[in-house]
Amino acid sequence: MRVKRGVAAKRRHKKYLKMAKGFRGSGSTLYRTARERVERSLCMAYVGRKLRKRDMRKLWIQRINAAARLNGMSYSRLIHGLSTAGVTLNRKVLADLAVNDAPAFAKVVEIAKAQVS
Repeated sequence: MRVKRGVAAKRRHKKYLKMAKGFRGSGSTLYRTARERVERSLCMAYVGRKLRKRDMRKLWIQRINAAARLNGMSYSRLIHGLSTAGVTLNRKVLADLAVNDAPAFAKVVEIAKAQVS
């Protein structure tokens, strides 16, 4: 007896078409284009997760730099001073302090200033 593959094909098609929901044009209705779009979107999602980490780090550095300059210090001197002082606050936490708790960030800058000068 021959093997019939209609059920498996239907299941595979439904899987891709479900993932392609919301795509424009034939990217959400035709199986072949939907599969191409879905595979590309999954690749782009992988790349996007890597880029998001870079973008967030850049944003944190910009925020720290702006707040450090308000306290009379550059970003690079601040980071150098903190590393020599043995302060292990990462950039995410420093940026959060700079935005939400300016007095605490000013104290951190004073620690770095004491080490640099």
